[in-house]
Amino acid sequence: MDKLIEQVAGLLLVAAIVAIVARRLRMPYATGLVVTGIALAASPFAPRVAMTRELIFTILLPPLIFEAALFLPWRLLRREVLLVLVMATAGLALAAAVTGLGLHWFANWPLIAAAAFGVLISATDPVSVIAMFREVGVKGRLRVLVEAESLFNDGTAAVLFALILAAYHGGQPTPLQALSEFVFTTVGSVICGALVALPLTFLSARSADHLVDITFTSVAAYASFLLAEHFHASGILATLTAGLIVAQRGASGMIAAKGREAVEAFWEVVAFFANSLVFLLIGMHEAEQNLLSVGTDIAIAIVLVTVGRALTIYPLSAMFRTSRWRIPVAHQHVLFWGGLRGALALGLALGLPEEFPFRERIVSVAFAVVTFSLIVQGLTIAPLLARLELLREASVHPRKTGP
Repeated sequence: MDKLIEQVAGLLLVAAIVAIVARRLRMPYATGLVVTGIALAASPFAPRVAMTRELIFTILLPPLIFEAALFLPWRLLRREVLLVLVMATAGLALAAAVTGLGLHWFANWPLIAAAAFGVLISATDPVSVIAMFREVGVKGRLRVLVEAESLFNDGTAAVLFALILAAYHGGQPTPLQALSEFVFTTVGSVICGALVALPLTFLSARSADHLVDITFTSVAAYASFLLAEHFHASGILATLTAGLIVAQRGASGMIAAKGREAVEAFWEVVAFFANSLVFLLIGMHEAEQNLLSVGTDIAIAIVLVTVGRALTIYPLSAMFRTSRWRIPVAHQHVLFWGGLRGALALGLALGLPEEFPFRERIVSVAFAVVTFSLIVQGLTIAPLLARLELLREASVHPRKTGP
């Protein structure tokens, strides 16, 4: 235990230094962490922290999901909820189908392995883009769409992935059975999140102690996740639900202003710690992957993931072009290129059973695609925003925030 604490403390020290350097270089923080992690892996003094499904799912993902949900502008989210749900459900399914079928046809992957990879890699995790938005002060509808679509498609991916694993263990479900299971899992996850969050926010509203508020939200983040996982539902979707409920209660004034400020400050720090560990570990473990043996698969997967993301954004956006949910073309470009991959994809890949077909190949290709998106897309999203003149308004009143 002492050794683990030393290693985590060392990684957080490195992360703090990277944060300073990344700000000076105007580099996305997550990209800097991944590059640093790759460099650290070559050092004999680098901490060796095993990257397991339990570490990502049980320890690091709940606070990341909860914090992102907590900071979503509730008023703006309500106006965009239909558009976000279409993107996060039909859009993710379309992207997963393009990627999975493409790997099956062009790389000769078994259909079950291709389907699992298609689902896990199609969930976006644009943490570095969100951090950059916060740095330069980008607000409003574009930021809500990027953050909300990412959060909701994480939940969809987790549910679909569970269905694929169930099909692998128990045979071939009919389309009706799969749809019923999807609805049951989704509703069950939302119920689990609500069952945990509602009583805790009720109690928090009757407390004037900000430390109690922080404690209740911490319990809500982890308890909702663990309760849903216990009942074989989606912990991610449950934690997302809990975070949205807490955010709504805070916005409606049920949590005192002092408590709300303390809760938000606490979760900013927790998310900083979790993001730091996730992206450093991604870089360190990317360097350990045997990528040469699957180089062709990686190239095919990157192309398919990019095409799948494009087919998610542009055709679905066209469906809303005559409605009040119309998305400007410039915003569509940002949604497309800002759809980075991250911790969820790796957590799902690492959680595959040892005997699952192509498991090691899935893990290696997932690490490569995630690293590509964080470095290549992460470094080019700011120039894209500038080219599209989406930073003009933000640059008038820039604000400083943590990474």
